[in-house]
Amino acid sequence: MTLKTTPFDVAEHLETDEDISLFLQAALEEGSEEEFIHALNTAARAKGMTAIAKEAGLTRASLYKSLASGGKPRFDTIAKVTRALGCRLSIERHAEM
Repeated sequence: MTLKTTPFDVAEHLETDEDISLFLQAALEEGSEEEFIHALNTAARAKGMTAIAKEAGLTRASLYKSLASGGKPRFDTIAKVTRALGCRLSIERHAEM
């Protein structure tokens, strides 16, 4: 018997705005900058790249390029995409500093 497998895609499991918010928060707190950009890509795919691009005032192509592996989006792009996902970036003092 052959076992059929399919790739796991987190985007398929981000079903609510709260799921997306918690996912991005964890990526920002625990991951690197590249991992956060990857998480933004995943969240945008979960909501629909076309809809997020439109809400963020970006073209779909530029959104894909900015959030692609190795992409280096500008801060304003990150902020726009984060807002389009219904989230916001915030600053808080790190307890260890």
